[in-house]
Amino acid sequence: MTGKAVPLYQAKAEFFRMLGHPVRIRVLELLQDSPRPVRELLADLAIEPSSLSQQLAVLRRYGIVVSRREGSTVVYEIASSDVAELLRVARRILTDLISGQNDLLTELRDHESSLG
Repeated sequence: MTGKAVPLYQAKAEFFRMLGHPVRIRVLELLQDSPRPVRELLADLAIEPSSLSQQLAVLRRYGIVVSRREGSTVVYEIASSDVAELLRVARRILTDLISGQNDLLTELRDHESSLG
């Protein structure tokens, strides 16, 4: 029995859906520069340990983050530098979108004030 391959666009949609949670994005931002122990993530996120655990499990299941034990401490890191690059690209896109919206807002205000 052969399974039908998932179209690439569908796989991409699933990937972005997996990323589509604010806590998961924040975790990835915190891990961008270096691996971090769970206690640091908890301190920075100010959420319940069970919530963080659930979100880390999703990221681990998709292979976005990996974990390792250092004694009694669990340390997480981004599995691929491509993920950090994706976050940087998203930031640039958002910056451009917001800048464009601000330019439009300025133009609308200027037009409104010229009508007096």
